[in-house]
Amino acid sequence: MLKRLIRAETRRFIAVAVLFSSLLFVSCSSRDRVEGFIHYRLNYNPSTLDPAHIVDVTGGIIAAKLFNGLVRLDEHLAVVSDIAESWEISPDGTTYTFRIRSNVRFTNNRKVIASDFKYSFERILDPKGKSPNTWVFEKVAGARAYTRGDAAEVSGIVVRDHHTLQIRLEKPFSPFLNLLTMTAAYVVPKEEVERWGVDFSTHPVGSGPFILRDWRHNDRLLLGRNDDYFSGKARVKGICYRVIPEDLTAIAEFELGNLDVISIPASEFRRFKSSNTWTGLIASREGINSYYLGFNCSRPPFNDHLARMAIAHAIDRKKIFETYYEKRGVLSHGPIPEALRSWPPPEPLAYAPETANELIGRSGLKGTTIRFFIPADQEVADIAEIIQSYLKLAGLSVAIKQLEWSSYKAALNKGEADMFWISWWADYPDPENFLFPLFHSSNRGPSGNRTWYTNKTVDALIEKGQRLMISSARSSYYGDAEKVIVKDVPSVFFWHKADITLRQPTVRNYEIYPIYSVDKGLEVSF
Repeated sequence: MLKRLIRAETRRFIAVAVLFSSLLFVSCSSRDRVEGFIHYRLNYNPSTLDPAHIVDVTGGIIAAKLFNGLVRLDEHLAVVSDIAESWEISPDGTTYTFRIRSNVRFTNNRKVIASDFKYSFERILDPKGKSPNTWVFEKVAGARAYTRGDAAEVSGIVVRDHHTLQIRLEKPFSPFLNLLTMTAAYVVPKEEVERWGVDFSTHPVGSGPFILRDWRHNDRLLLGRNDDYFSGKARVKGICYRVIPEDLTAIAEFELGNLDVISIPASEFRRFKSSNTWTGLIASREGINSYYLGFNCSRPPFNDHLARMAIAHAIDRKKIFETYYEKRGVLSHGPIPEALRSWPPPEPLAYAPETANELIGRSGLKGTTIRFFIPADQEVADIAEIIQSYLKLAGLSVAIKQLEWSSYKAALNKGEADMFWISWWADYPDPENFLFPLFHSSNRGPSGNRTWYTNKTVDALIEKGQRLMISSARSSYYGDAEKVIVKDVPSVFFWHKADITLRQPTVRNYEIYPIYSVDKGLEVSF
């Protein structure tokens, strides 16, 4: 582990060398800047821009600029109007009636009407579409019958007229309005989906403040401004997202002026934080996310609770957080971010090497090679090697397999990894969003529960919380569910990462938002 930390320090010096060598040559990157566009970095190439299939933050960040829903979250995480100018909820909490604005158009210049939402929502539920986001609408009356093929439409989604949409739930479901702020609830035009077929994922058409102009896979995406956006046009001409997996390259490009905003990699945090040049251009915000080491609980070796406990006891999370990670966030007590928890935090398993060794012997882990899958990201690779070092000290063999993001997600969805590193970022500001997708048994696999964890008690507690409209009552059930999850150890919860960004002096009105979908790209400017 010490060697791993030394290597991380060495990379700080290498970054300076890379930047210096870059300056010795004529940079072609300056030709790649698009005038009037703000330039951001993406770590990964998005796998899709079709709202029906987006399940990751990268896709969601971009989709928020291309599409709209009935409602959205504002910077204070309140649900506010989007395409629906108003709505009403029935006293029993089961019927939602939305009034659609009359001045919203798709970027193919057709007006958005209520039937477009019915089409978009039913498209998510249509089994032929194989959307991983069916859970967003499964509480709507008639959704299950439609998904089974027993009904031609979803009876609970009713178009009253061009500007009135009514959604009826089977029973009260407190997070439902929040669910409608999610990527999966964005509206799409039927004619464009049918025109492009499966290629709609790379030729998205929405109603948002930007339009996809160019997508060079694994290179860049260009979003041009939609000057006819119903809520007012953006202050920049467009957005350029450059796909740069390597942190050192991203840092060099930023310091050359070819990127306008970056998230600061761990290896560079200290340097920028102590720099008089950059310190005033650093912004941070508490993140509503969860970073964790997940286990495949559906098969050996980690279908054994003792094996999962052994790994948890073998890793000093606190030391990694305070040294390598440099306290860039909050150490986790469980899956729920501190900003969303209104109950006493559970107590996670502590670093206890002797206990880990005992459990390894009792569980039969010794002699097993653990397949540890990670995405192609340098910071994750560093963390993975530190974890590998701790487990080696405990007598365990760990084989790290690094995959490009799309391949990585596919491998986790199929349950190929024994152990994996991943994060979950809030789609909406409710503890339920960190419980139901990640730990309810109905979501095992692609829908979010990539640990393939099953516990009927947890399922029941989450479901009881979902049915209650009073927040304090919901919290009681969610708190109990979190305690059971932490005790079961389907994952080792590491930290809730703070969002820390660095911007060029020319950038104005840049904000870090608590949830990615809040940022429509309208305010930032030069």
